[in-house]
Amino acid sequence: IKLSQSDKWFKQAGVIKQKRITNTDTSIAFRKVAKKAIRISFVDWNKYLDEIATTKKMDVNTIKTKLVECGEPGFTGGTKVAKSAAVDRLTDTSKYGGAHKERFDSSGKGRGKEGREDAKSDGYVAGYKNKKGADDKMR
Repeated sequence: IKLSQSDKWFKQAGVIKQKRITNTDTSIAFRKVAKKAIRISFVDWNKYLDEIATTKKMDVNTIKTKLVECGEPGFTGGTKVAKSAAVDRLTDTSKYGGAHKERFDSSGKGRGKEGREDAKSDGYVAGYKNKKGADDKMR
């Protein structure tokens, strides 16, 4: 576990929000346990928790309880999707035109590579009406 990961989990659990424990405190305790290592094992991380608890005169079990109750370390904010009329209008695939229209099916789902590549040409221009007759004459 890295120090930054541990600090993020502490903030998520509300351990660092208290006035008693700060990022500086966690950094000092981490360096005491890890020496020069960037990561520490779970056993060393428990020693790290003990170090923080003893220097801040707290119970280790209260810190562990807060970490368990908040759940696994994860995303706290994340990027949220904007909801507005402008975004809805710009992302409505039914209003796309030209070449972009071909990239989506009727339900608005992307077609992937099929929508980005042109179909193989048969050799005739778009408006030519006598394709079959011309092909028959060539044979």
